[in-house]
Amino acid sequence: MTEVLSVADAKRKFSELIDRVSRGERFLVTRRGTPVLALVPTDDVKAESGPQKRGFMALWGALEGVEGADEWYEDMQRIVADRVNWPPREPPDLG
Repeated sequence: MTEVLSVADAKRKFSELIDRVSRGERFLVTRRGTPVLALVPTDDVKAESGPQKRGFMALWGALEGVEGADEWYEDMQRIVADRVNWPPREPPDLG
């Protein structure tokens, strides 16, 4: 099962987390309750076949086994589906 911890906890325990990940453990790091980072062994990344998952799907894979992940996934599916109805945004003025 993937252990969930906050960014602050991950910072405090970073050396320990590196050791634990190198032994095969997986961690999901959250910021204010929102998943932002997955710490996984390099073998997990190398073992992926085909194109790498990016963005939303990579995050979904990191949430496997986390309590409440199914509800989160359903919410995200609704948001993404609803985006087709949003008006296009103007690019920001960078000048």
